[in-house]
Amino acid sequence: MPQVIRSPKQYDVCIIGSGAGGGMAAKILTEGGLSCALLEAGPNVNPEKDFKMWTWPYELPHRGAGVGGHARENFSEFLAPNGAWQIDGEPYTSAPGANFQWFRSRIVGGRTNHWGRIALRFSPIDFKSATRDSLGDDWPITYEDLAPYYDKVESYIGVFGTKENVSSAPDGVFLPPPKPRCTELMVKKACNKLNIICIPSRLAILTRSVNGRLPCHYCGQCGRGCVTGSNFSSSQVLLPPAMKTGKLTLITGAMAREIVVNKEGKAEGVSYIDKASRTEKRISARAIVVAASACESARLLLNSKSFAFPNGIANSSGTVGRYLTDSVGSSGHGHFPQLEKMPPHNHDGVGGMHMYMPWWKFDRKNDFPRGYHIEFDGGFHMPGVGMFDGLCREEEGYGAKLKQRARQHYGTTIGFAGRGEMIPNPDTYCEIDPDVVDQWGIPVLRFHFKWSEYELRQAKDMQETFRNIVETMGGEYRTKTSIDGPYPYGIEEGGKIIHEVGTARMGADPKTSVLNGYCQAHDVKNLFVTDGASLVTNPDKNPTLTIMALSWRASDYLLDEAKKGNL
Repeated sequence: MPQVIRSPKQYDVCIIGSGAGGGMAAKILTEGGLSCALLEAGPNVNPEKDFKMWTWPYELPHRGAGVGGHARENFSEFLAPNGAWQIDGEPYTSAPGANFQWFRSRIVGGRTNHWGRIALRFSPIDFKSATRDSLGDDWPITYEDLAPYYDKVESYIGVFGTKENVSSAPDGVFLPPPKPRCTELMVKKACNKLNIICIPSRLAILTRSVNGRLPCHYCGQCGRGCVTGSNFSSSQVLLPPAMKTGKLTLITGAMAREIVVNKEGKAEGVSYIDKASRTEKRISARAIVVAASACESARLLLNSKSFAFPNGIANSSGTVGRYLTDSVGSSGHGHFPQLEKMPPHNHDGVGGMHMYMPWWKFDRKNDFPRGYHIEFDGGFHMPGVGMFDGLCREEEGYGAKLKQRARQHYGTTIGFAGRGEMIPNPDTYCEIDPDVVDQWGIPVLRFHFKWSEYELRQAKDMQETFRNIVETMGGEYRTKTSIDGPYPYGIEEGGKIIHEVGTARMGADPKTSVLNGYCQAHDVKNLFVTDGASLVTNPDKNPTLTIMALSWRASDYLLDEAKKGNL
């Protein structure tokens, strides 16, 4: 058996994962005086070298589509280099009849390098929604418990928006929003006629300088990563101050394999594979913070078996991997002939929407529980590979005639995307595949996934709303969806929205949950999980802001426990 290389140093905390949850924990814990080792499965990131913010499509051999077009599967070669649906040597499986798509990041900062920066607070009812409709479970904490941490996160990272007093979308600490674009004003006018709330977006992009970071200069390429650090990423905003403390040791290329426990059942370290040397190493720490992303964290917990935890560490409830949810997603687009006569103009703005529609039917009875918000965009974006795929499918022609039609069509489309709440169901979870391991010998995840009638009705409502908005605007709704087949009403495959949460949820009852309200494991008091795994529900809000708020709150609690000697 190969020898495990043990680190001679014992850290106060070992953090696994450098994204939203892990990066925030690293910042708060090191600034609080604790020594931390941060394990990241991928390499470091160099924005000046790795981000393609100012790269023109013609500068890449395949216009960003990659050899054989394969990069289109991962949003193109322009995307900040932080992950993929499929990683060589690191498979995952789906159970028969299930299909779950798992996007994984393998780089410092994780998904925060490219995410859309949509930063929405959960509302008070989101924490007590089961009390309202008897579906799922309430959180063990309230909005009032988390609100001070929402304030702290927004103040530190910078979020633009406006105070609107909408109950489904709580106001926050906002920077001034950018002005709406032409297409957004058109949508807003139609929404007013339909009594749909349409307000400025809340995005973690600076419109004014914050903590020395430059404001956005409106290049509009946020998905590529931001060289100036004007939009938020853990790699540029959370980890640098943590490194400056001298208390953080960043270990890249470290694939966590197992959380090690002592005879008393307390976590004492992490065993990981050094990918460069293909050797197994071990970090010793007084406390462990797991923030590898919801499903990767569940995998680590389930693979950490011992005499004390034969079913995986912190899994006496049997709920690790359960209550997995993703956002409900369905999209559509409309064509607007009136925009064909629009002269080309500077399409100023951030690389994302300036306006959005929060859930507006919260005051009425619907034929599905909970709700969804709508994101939309349109206008003169930089042309890229695939922009005119739909036009080529819909119309005949070639050569000069097709080029002329493409120029006429350019900028005349507005797209809409719904993002809604999925109710946890017993047919959707992840577990360890009994037969498959990755290239490091670590057992992989097997997914079970199923949309319920609740989510299908929600997708149907999204499609009806998109059509109503487009037709009210005088456009033609071009999206066609089926009511049959595996994806009725255009509902996306599970995992495709990349908002998966809930696999190690918090709760008041240790028999039905993994963590308490401070993201601390019921079974192992020096083990914390501070990523999306801890979420009890997956409301219609993108989860990243809440993950950071929960991680900051958990880190404050961990610091206090360390001072008391309770670790």
